[in-house]
Amino acid sequence: MSAEATNPEAHPEARPELRRRGRGRLDLRRLGRAALLGPASRDRLPDAIGHVAEAHRAHHPDADLSILRRAYLLAETSHRGQMRKSGEPYITHPLAVTLILAELGAETTTLTASLLHDTVEDTDVTLDQVREEFGDEVCFIVDGVTKVEKIDYGAAAEPETFRKMLVATGNDVRVMSIKLADRLHNMRTLGVMRPDKQARIAKVTRDVLIPLAERLGVQALKTELEDLVFAILHPEEYEETRALIAAHAGERDPLPGIADSVRGVLRDAGIAAEVVVRPRHFVSVHRISRKRGELRGSDFGRVLILVGENADCYAVLGELHTCFTPVVSEFKDFIASPKFNLYQSLHTAVATAEGHVAEVIVRTRQMHRVAEAGVVALGNPYTTPPVDAAEGDEERVDPTRPGWLSRLLDWQQSAPDPDTFWTVLRAELAQDREITVFRADGGTLGLPGGASCIDAAYAQHGEAAHGCIGARINGRLTSLSSRLSDGDTVQLLLAHDASSGPAADWLDHAKTPAARIAISGWLQTHPDSAAATTTTAARAPLSVVGARGGGANAVADLPDAPVRLAGCCTPVPPDAVAGFVVRGGAVTVHRVHCPAVAQMRAVGRTSVAVHWRATADCRVTLLAESFGRPHLLADLTEAIAREGVEVVSATVEPPVEQRVRHSYTLQLPDATGLPALMRAMRDVPGVYDVSRA
Repeated sequence: MSAEATNPEAHPEARPELRRRGRGRLDLRRLGRAALLGPASRDRLPDAIGHVAEAHRAHHPDADLSILRRAYLLAETSHRGQMRKSGEPYITHPLAVTLILAELGAETTTLTASLLHDTVEDTDVTLDQVREEFGDEVCFIVDGVTKVEKIDYGAAAEPETFRKMLVATGNDVRVMSIKLADRLHNMRTLGVMRPDKQARIAKVTRDVLIPLAERLGVQALKTELEDLVFAILHPEEYEETRALIAAHAGERDPLPGIADSVRGVLRDAGIAAEVVVRPRHFVSVHRISRKRGELRGSDFGRVLILVGENADCYAVLGELHTCFTPVVSEFKDFIASPKFNLYQSLHTAVATAEGHVAEVIVRTRQMHRVAEAGVVALGNPYTTPPVDAAEGDEERVDPTRPGWLSRLLDWQQSAPDPDTFWTVLRAELAQDREITVFRADGGTLGLPGGASCIDAAYAQHGEAAHGCIGARINGRLTSLSSRLSDGDTVQLLLAHDASSGPAADWLDHAKTPAARIAISGWLQTHPDSAAATTTTAARAPLSVVGARGGGANAVADLPDAPVRLAGCCTPVPPDAVAGFVVRGGAVTVHRVHCPAVAQMRAVGRTSVAVHWRATADCRVTLLAESFGRPHLLADLTEAIAREGVEVVSATVEPPVEQRVRHSYTLQLPDATGLPALMRAMRDVPGVYDVSRA
């Protein structure tokens, strides 16, 4: 494969925003030769890292570069004589990785660790030496990036290396920043390897590193990695896309003219803004071509507007929607609702009088820095900023434990098998959306998009969620399989019975690895319970019938006529009732608000006055709605018996989605005890509603 096909960065239209104005592309071979000439004089930085120093000072003018000089000297000395497969001196690799991070605005500690990131792995330098020379912070980061020994782990070395890096990232996110920059430079120089090895590395990059770059918000690295992977894994489609971009370069591009119009509108409105045209990268152009078919001239880029303050973003939006025709369906507000990877911007699209449609992104310069560099742009998140700086910088976020990373670190402890870890890790990272739901106690849970109440239960309660019997979403009872939406409030109902466990069909609705691993583990250790849950739905309704019949305690103003209480509404004293003569001369008694009363009158049934006897006993039918669990029927009948009520008959329907419906016909010694009876039944664990039939 040609160098051009494996390196989209070679095309100016691929990633122009990664290069600073006035700074040409680095000649790594020249830097390598300079490195081999030996260290510079002790009073200045070696020439080989002059570009790193320049890029670092652009973001951190007051940075102390002496530690970089010492780190470079150690790296150059320890790697001296080592060569890359491309034939370049090995020191060019840590230099290139460090330059990538310096361009993104990484602070000095990250750059120091980046220069040293391969020394412990590939040279005789030890972690103790790094700690003694550069401190615990740099030592921890270098250790986090260092691969595990293949001789110790064999085929499991790669997944275990990623496990180690992710655990280290949970304590210091800068570990993953260096790993991403390391992979980017390796992907840029992958053309010297065999095609099969290129494909293997590209697939791991696609499945693991690119999603991690997305989650950490490092879009500048993510988009270039996407293009490099695209070129290797889909060379034909890549060449087609490259041809599309090349053909567009020879045509009239409407975007510069639209950008000029936008500048004029904002200038007239008195809004200070920088307006630039940002070409799409290769994968973005490919996706748009798949979505729209034939591409328009304005599809090859977007208009980016940079302003000073958040309020200016909305002012710009108002001017755009006033002076151009907005495409309403394309509007998204990621400032009011930031993405889970720190991304903030306003997205819209406008149509010009000439019929061109342009996508527009509006953000502050700080938002732009975070959008491009993600957590790298936040500097050292473990150093508390000054009080005045903290108050003035509302966008500073501590990224040490975002929700997805906390979930990942939790479930990886339950996946000791490397194959399971590797498989589940890829599945977890494939989830490209995150939601936040609120707990009943006021806390929050971060979950992947599409998560169910089962996932929320295990995220909040761990293995105690085995006893979850139901949930309320925004106050409404729902099944555990119900999907959650961003901003929902979820209350999880747990059984008091310690023997309760999950049903096998929970796996069909669990989305998070933590939930799936916990459920699978319980089912494997309780095979009999698992089998029972799968056969419950096949059982016929359970009926229990008492020996006693029982007469009605209502009296009709029709001598010698038998009186029956209607089963549809089961009236009891002191309900207001109405009686109607039916076939056979009997009188049926209904509550006056029963729908059957209107039907009786409509068909001309004879109405009869009815009153209650002085005796207080009565018969009533109650419906109980509950979540399925062992011993529920016994607990309900015991609660009924404690109230001094006799069960005439009971029917229990088969469970549906863990919910069970009970019907009880009861003989009460006193109708006034009905409210207390219904309260006692509702207090039984798992019962969420009791009503009259």
